[in-house]
Amino acid sequence: MLFSLLFLLPPLFLLFIINIYFKSKKNLPPGPRPWPIIGNLHQVGENPHVSTAILAQKHGPLISLRLGTKVVIVASSPEAAMGILKTQDRFLSSRFVPNAFHCKYLPFALVWSVDCNENWKSLRTLCRTEMFSVKALECQSSLREEKLAQMIDFLCSKDGQVVNIEEVVFITMFNTLSNIFFGKDFLDLKDQRGTASGLKEKLIKILENGLAPNISDFFPILQRLDLQGLRKQNLKHMEEVFDSWVGTINERRLAVASQKEQCFLDGLIKNGFTNEQINILALELFTAGTDTTTSTIEWAMAELIKNKNVMFELQQELKHKIKSSTILESEISKLPYLNACIKETLRLHPPVPLLLPHRATQTSKVLNYTVPRGAQILVNIWAIGRDPKLWEDPFSFKPERFLGSSLDFRAGQDFEFIPFGAGRRMCPGLPSGITSVQSILASLILRFDWVLPNDQDPVKLNMNEKFGVTLAKEKPLQLIFKRLS
Repeated sequence: MLFSLLFLLPPLFLLFIINIYFKSKKNLPPGPRPWPIIGNLHQVGENPHVSTAILAQKHGPLISLRLGTKVVIVASSPEAAMGILKTQDRFLSSRFVPNAFHCKYLPFALVWSVDCNENWKSLRTLCRTEMFSVKALECQSSLREEKLAQMIDFLCSKDGQVVNIEEVVFITMFNTLSNIFFGKDFLDLKDQRGTASGLKEKLIKILENGLAPNISDFFPILQRLDLQGLRKQNLKHMEEVFDSWVGTINERRLAVASQKEQCFLDGLIKNGFTNEQINILALELFTAGTDTTTSTIEWAMAELIKNKNVMFELQQELKHKIKSSTILESEISKLPYLNACIKETLRLHPPVPLLLPHRATQTSKVLNYTVPRGAQILVNIWAIGRDPKLWEDPFSFKPERFLGSSLDFRAGQDFEFIPFGAGRRMCPGLPSGITSVQSILASLILRFDWVLPNDQDPVKLNMNEKFGVTLAKEKPLQLIFKRLS
């Protein structure tokens, strides 16, 4: 794809690119020597979190790359991350938006808002207050427990059968969020191959198109042409997703005037939000709130299956501290080993291995290097979590390292452990997501024994990763759930 570009561009344009390419920029962070035209594209590959971590080992914790004509800065240490996400956050918190996401809905976006402008601030404040505050989480607790109970009942009906746990958790999380946002379920646990599968595939495709290597991102002069059709495809998938809930929005518009608010949507309608504004906000909340939680639970379960001693310790904690078959959210604080297991999962398998790309609005200094205006900026959370200079035996799953530890990812101030980011762009839905991970994981361990199909050896469980906005398992985790008496 990249080399075919040479045949798509006329000679004069090639000369123009080469001219831009050789313009000197002083004091950039070190990095590998770029090739003409394509820069370092050939060195990034399908797993950029791994390739940039390897490059950082050679060139340092802050490196610069050329992807086409774009300058990309990658941070792979706590100090470099702090320089970007705290010290220079004011000038480096703008968003680099992939061309596939450029559409008529972009001005209303929260996650993909280009700048931290007034619209972004008001949306973030609204979501934090109405969906993710302590008060809001307390009001939603009975709903989350209801959806968790439905998931447990479904798994009980599958006693002794092979279950794709990722599918089950995804539907549970989607329905939890859809009830908070729209006041209703959209998916059916018993219909995983039907509506659930179709909607999930569209959501995943939207994210995949945004991350796919795109000539328009590497050579911005070609953006309008959309040569690979990714922007057109994304808009099509978005509008298909919007169609699945447009009827609900219209129903609530008719009912909200005569009823008290029953869901987040009612508040948006009363505040004058248009359908376009509601659609893009819902899409972003669902993609962020389902994928990250689902992948974290799947990785946690895979690690527990693989590490029997850790599983035993966690089972013992639950057995001694939870006296009923149902775990209440208020009991989670009594489970330090559970929380240590979750932290260790987030260290080894951060939901977003490379924080969504930032963009420099002003030339800045980080670690005494120049980050030029317009540069794309990435923070490699995956590399920081596996750095042997920071973590003893970094590739082993050892929750004990977090027992008694003061490291707290919730505040975004411990830069050696920031799985949800830090600074202005830190994930606003973190409190809700972690609450769901805690209660779902604890319930699955308390209520079931887990067995791999076909008597597979847990030690040989495939732990390969599939890079995306979220870091998923390459092969979905298949388990046989045996109900405990």
